[in-house]
Amino acid sequence: MHQIGSGYPPATTSIANRLMNDKLPPSVALQMPHDEHLNDGSGENALHPQGTGPDRPEALSALGRPMSEQIRARIRSAGARFHANDNIAGFIRPGELEALVLEVQARMESVLQSLVIDTEGDHNTQETGRRVARMFVHEVFRGRYHAMPSMTEFPNVSNLNELMIIGPVTVRSACSHHLCPIMGEVWIGVMPNEHSNLIGLSKFARVADWIMSRPQIQEEAVVQLADILQEKMSPDGLAIVMEADHFCMHWRGVKDVGSRMINSVMRGSFLKDANLRREFLSLIQSKRA
Repeated sequence: MHQIGSGYPPATTSIANRLMNDKLPPSVALQMPHDEHLNDGSGENALHPQGTGPDRPEALSALGRPMSEQIRARIRSAGARFHANDNIAGFIRPGELEALVLEVQARMESVLQSLVIDTEGDHNTQETGRRVARMFVHEVFRGRYHAMPSMTEFPNVSNLNELMIIGPVTVRSACSHHLCPIMGEVWIGVMPNEHSNLIGLSKFARVADWIMSRPQIQEEAVVQLADILQEKMSPDGLAIVMEADHFCMHWRGVKDVGSRMINSVMRGSFLKDANLRREFLSLIQSKRA
């Protein structure tokens, strides 16, 4: 009998089983029978669902090493870092994300089993492994696995040199310590010069979402956002303030629902000019009040 939830088609359980049993120790690996054949009776090859061929990454991840190991090997070969809040999209080839989702799905099923949750009998959790895997890779942590959204830059033809403030931009993330939600707002101040590039207002929100959509700690997240905006715009000054609720404090641990975290990054003229910094902080404070 299959040990993965009965809601999964044979193609998915076959791949998940091979991914799990490939590296996990026998004590925690999913115990599933080996396929005598690779056709599930529907005319679809169990290792090559939806017409994928043996040369596709979806198939290779099942026949060879898990997809996560293949991606990790490329990153290490390049001498790059892959911390929780790093983007690794440049090391992922077309088609490999779905293979990674299948691997995460299988491992999530193992976590649920270790938590002694009956994913076969409980209809509420039969699809939880799949849902969580897709949510992690394509939604809440998409900033790790998907490339940065395009940011068209425009020359400052009007020689704008006055303070611009964008916000509040709503941001959502998860703390890398407990994977609990972080929900908050970001304010961005820009002091352009005649040589600066300008970007559309929506791009500030898009790039902020991309940075935050990965396991983060707030202190590092605002620095990453500042680095990208500084690189793209080259302003005289850049200021970022973030205020957020951390559910690792609200939901667990001390369970203090009233605490929020506020931090800032000041660069260029915002760091050197106290009057400019004061103007920015007073303006955003008036909107937050």
